[in-house]
Amino acid sequence: MNNKLIWLPEPKLLFNYGQAMEDPRDGLTLFGPLDQGSRYGVRAGVIGTPKGIERYKRWVETINHPLYDKEHGQSRPAFLGFETIFRIPWSPKPAIEVEIDEGDIYRSIHLDDKYLRVYETVNLYASKIINTLHQEEQSVDIWFVIIPDDVYKYYRPLSTVEANLRIPAANRMNVKDARKRVSQPSVFQEWNQQAVPYQYEVNFHNQLKARLLEHKALTQVLQESTIAPFDFLNHRGKPVRGLGDLQASAAWNLTNSIYYKTAGRPWKIQGIRDGVCYIGIVYKQTTNDPNSKNACCAAQMFLDSGDGVVFKGNVGPWYNPKEGDYHLHYEDAKQLISKALEAYMSKNNNQPPSELFIHGKTSFNDVEWQGFNDAVDSRTNLVGVRIQDSNGIKLFRRGDMPVLRGIAYIKSKFDGYLWTRGFVPRLQTYPGMEVPNPLEITICKGFSDIRTVFSDILALTKLNYNACIYGDGVPVTLKFANAVGEILTAGPVPQMVPLPFKHYI
Repeated sequence: MNNKLIWLPEPKLLFNYGQAMEDPRDGLTLFGPLDQGSRYGVRAGVIGTPKGIERYKRWVETINHPLYDKEHGQSRPAFLGFETIFRIPWSPKPAIEVEIDEGDIYRSIHLDDKYLRVYETVNLYASKIINTLHQEEQSVDIWFVIIPDDVYKYYRPLSTVEANLRIPAANRMNVKDARKRVSQPSVFQEWNQQAVPYQYEVNFHNQLKARLLEHKALTQVLQESTIAPFDFLNHRGKPVRGLGDLQASAAWNLTNSIYYKTAGRPWKIQGIRDGVCYIGIVYKQTTNDPNSKNACCAAQMFLDSGDGVVFKGNVGPWYNPKEGDYHLHYEDAKQLISKALEAYMSKNNNQPPSELFIHGKTSFNDVEWQGFNDAVDSRTNLVGVRIQDSNGIKLFRRGDMPVLRGIAYIKSKFDGYLWTRGFVPRLQTYPGMEVPNPLEITICKGFSDIRTVFSDILALTKLNYNACIYGDGVPVTLKFANAVGEILTAGPVPQMVPLPFKHYI
């Protein structure tokens, strides 16, 4: 098996009527989604300015009709309209509308303190969503959070407000003093309350998701220029964000994510072995200090059915600044995997998985692996797999196109390289710009057939329900590791019951 070049066939996906296709867009167009949604369709709550809500309604009308990409001719295939593709209705009129005053947004986005600026703007949306959840008898499947483009402009970590637009923020605090209130609360509750905004990340999207987790409110954040590109033109009369010629591609990706959040799985992988479970270990440092050891740990679990669940672990000194890697202590490793297996068994007649693959970007040391191993039933084959991007090896073929997606180079029975990016015969192109780099894959703990590990990882690149693309370069177990970690560390997120993966994307 050593030093062998092989090609792995493209994994197929299952859709309605048990039909299998390689391309998710083909399968959805011909057969419809795997999980059949409610006959009531998408029950939407919409929150935004009056203009934003009107743009949302126009956008829903638009995506219920066929769309084409002008820049690339017809998209692959054409987007035939949401109801035609997903087989459920989506009315342009929301079930619930919540308006936000443009003046309130203007005042909050121009505050001269970035922590208060983001916190107060998120509060405009989050507080009204939470109040509506408690007061309205009618429920919705998802909240569409429609934000003016200035919100995106001013609510990223390095954003600044122009001097002539700045509004002095009341109750501002020194960041270090505010963060001390977490471990050393003041006897004056007013001071503790003033310190709360400084405990959150300066990122609108992540902070909103984090603050809504305990309320289990599903959201889809949309910029107004995304859903109404022709309302925002540059001096040449073209959409400022260049989305006008890519309406079909945008519709495919957004509507697929929305269907997953509201109705169920659009597809699942064909041929995944019964009883297999995949867990991606997620780490995120809790501060921007590169020498800080404190980090949050979480596990993303994906089942053979395609379902995904996120489990929040403990915050601790997991980061090693010298080596640049993360490792759990024994008890924390055991606790994290125990949580995931408890959830797995609750969905599978109290039976443990026959195989459990733990994916990480770094190797597992003996201490944490013992913790993982002691959490697992003796009937489960436990395998640790390290997956890293590699630019240390290149593979070329004759002609203009790169190597096929699915090419693998086996170095030994424990490691090798897998090209998850490359030429795709179905597309008759390579959807990339540079020579594709492979993933370096190593079985660092436990035992499994290296070909099986490669095949599983290639299949897991097709489980990104947040888009409707042929395949990703990274398996879903690690694809959203940074995004999940950022939400879990965006603020004081409480310990809670595990939530479906769709709450984090």
